[in-house]
Amino acid sequence: MIPKIRKVLYATDLSSNSAYAFRHAMNTALMHKAKIVILHVIEPIPPHVQAIIEMNISKEDEFRAFEVKAIKDAIQSGVETIKRGIEKNLAQEFKDSLEYDDLVSAIVVVEGYPVEEILKKADEYDCDVIIVGSHGKGALTHAFLGSVAKKLLRRSRKPIYVIPLPEGFKEDAFGGV
Repeated sequence: MIPKIRKVLYATDLSSNSAYAFRHAMNTALMHKAKIVILHVIEPIPPHVQAIIEMNISKEDEFRAFEVKAIKDAIQSGVETIKRGIEKNLAQEFKDSLEYDDLVSAIVVVEGYPVEEILKKADEYDCDVIIVGSHGKGALTHAFLGSVAKKLLRRSRKPIYVIPLPEGFKEDAFGGV
């Protein structure tokens, strides 16, 4: 039996290089008449940065609660800004096409560790395949492959498409999706 692709999870780091992998994800969705879920994962604040923040938060309970809420609100605002940016870039990319509304089923921005969140969201959204880009930075990439891509290949029970950048690829017209 030939497996059907009904839903594609495209995980992006929002770099300008990601546009190339995004186009592969969209093409895959079009070819299979599938939907696409676009996912961006914001990594948590590193512990040493969190420690610095903690040192600067008031020790008095009433002020502490206010400052913690302000930090959480700032993070949520950042998530919403990222979502709007993705939507804007998508609208620009597909301004002359009706395909966008039919293809993109969700834009998801979450805080967490990329590999765990990608695998979790692929299951949550019932995706049949996961598409990610690789970095394309020469010898370092060979060792690094994109540590996210390498870990996904090891841990996923779903097919993973890792899209390398072609030699000399430059993205000018389209921001990262």
